[in-house]
Amino acid sequence: MTRLLPEGALRRTSAIAAAVLALAVAGCADMGATASSPKMQTAESLGLTAAPAAQAAPALDSQWWLAFGDPQLNAMVDQAIAGNPSLQVALARLARAQASVTYTEAADKPQFNGGLDLTRQKFSDNYIYPAPLGGSVQESGNLQLSGSWEIDFFGKNRTALDTALGTANAAAAEADAARVLLASNVARSYVQWARLNDRMVVAQRALAQREELLKLVRDRVSAGLDTRLQLKQSESSVPEARQQIEALNEQIAIAQHALDALVAKPGATQALTPPRLGNFKNLALQQSIPADLLGRRADIAAARWRVEAATSDVANAKTQFYPNVNLIAFAGFQSIGFDSLLKSGSQQWGVGPAIRLPIFEGGRLRANLRGKSADLDAAIDSYNVTVIDAVRDVADQLSSVLYVARQQAQQKEAQDAAEAAYDIGLQRYSAGLGNYLDVLTAEVTVLAQRRDGVDLAARALENQVGLARALGGGWQPSDTTTAAAAPAPRHP
Repeated sequence: MTRLLPEGALRRTSAIAAAVLALAVAGCADMGATASSPKMQTAESLGLTAAPAAQAAPALDSQWWLAFGDPQLNAMVDQAIAGNPSLQVALARLARAQASVTYTEAADKPQFNGGLDLTRQKFSDNYIYPAPLGGSVQESGNLQLSGSWEIDFFGKNRTALDTALGTANAAAAEADAARVLLASNVARSYVQWARLNDRMVVAQRALAQREELLKLVRDRVSAGLDTRLQLKQSESSVPEARQQIEALNEQIAIAQHALDALVAKPGATQALTPPRLGNFKNLALQQSIPADLLGRRADIAAARWRVEAATSDVANAKTQFYPNVNLIAFAGFQSIGFDSLLKSGSQQWGVGPAIRLPIFEGGRLRANLRGKSADLDAAIDSYNVTVIDAVRDVADQLSSVLYVARQQAQQKEAQDAAEAAYDIGLQRYSAGLGNYLDVLTAEVTVLAQRRDGVDLAARALENQVGLARALGGGWQPSDTTTAAAAPAPRHP
């Protein structure tokens, strides 16, 4: 006969059980020293001050390359964005992260499962079942619908969802950063192709110039005005110029192959007209580091979302110290003998809470929390590195834009002087007033200046591409992310 406890004893037992449970929860919630130490860089900490609204530069257009005014370049960027495998990898990572969000959301919803078990079994003679069941062979069936719902008292599911959302937002921003980088790589490679084409024009002009000079030397040798030494010197300069043309042909072919690879279409450049630097228009870009740089670049937004995800992951690790509460229910049929499975007497059901509390787990939870805290520290440091590199990148591009423009002005003066000196030297040599060495010296200077002019023009365009990329490439958060406007991460 069962002995019932007196009412007072029952209350005391319940109080003791509640106290034991509270102590267990408090003990398990002792997480140790796991606070994050790094701090995130801000515009103020980097010395970037906000400009007055009247002076704020307009946001860069997301298709900034259109401003160059080259339809071929526009088409190549579109092809690259549509088919480049590297970008497709980034988009696949985004799809995976978005699927993870949906998967994590399901943990906070009721779960239902159905099952049917049909078994033919011999029951033991020496177990809990007496004869005639013991020792017999019987058929048993179990048809059951079961369900469970985890009640998220301590935010485990919510923080897991926050982690998944942060990771998905980071993946979306990283995919956008890949687009910006891909567009800038296509534009830069296209400019390099144009530079080599302009260098080819210089090389062909040099070849024609040397062939004309060789004809002049031959005429002067025939007239007895020059020696065979001058003739041999002039003859050797012609194959040298042809060799430079072949070297440029090699570089042009390689540049075209690089563009073909970026658009993932072999031979794509074969159908295009070789571009020239003079056909490009200049981009209108601001000449300062914007204070809102931290919100204009997709890579910075991605790093910020990584911090958000790591912060939520730390919070989730803390929830592992608290009880896990589930509401469990089942209903169905169970019988000995298949023919009785669906009879009313075979019905069964049950409902009730299930509570699981970690008490002794050998330091596993604390180790997990320390690991997540270390991940958060790494994410914050990575964010800071990304921000500092971005500010340096913009500063470098701005310096290059400024100093290349100054170099172009000085180079133009030098080239004009060299061209004039060459013309004078050639006229004096033709009239017999100067020697051949003066002409060769002037020609070397002219060719060097022409090549420098082409290279500086290409560098100026490349710097515009680089500055457009460094300023974020006109990036704006997509519908799947609000990274630019994200609040500061919540440090645990």
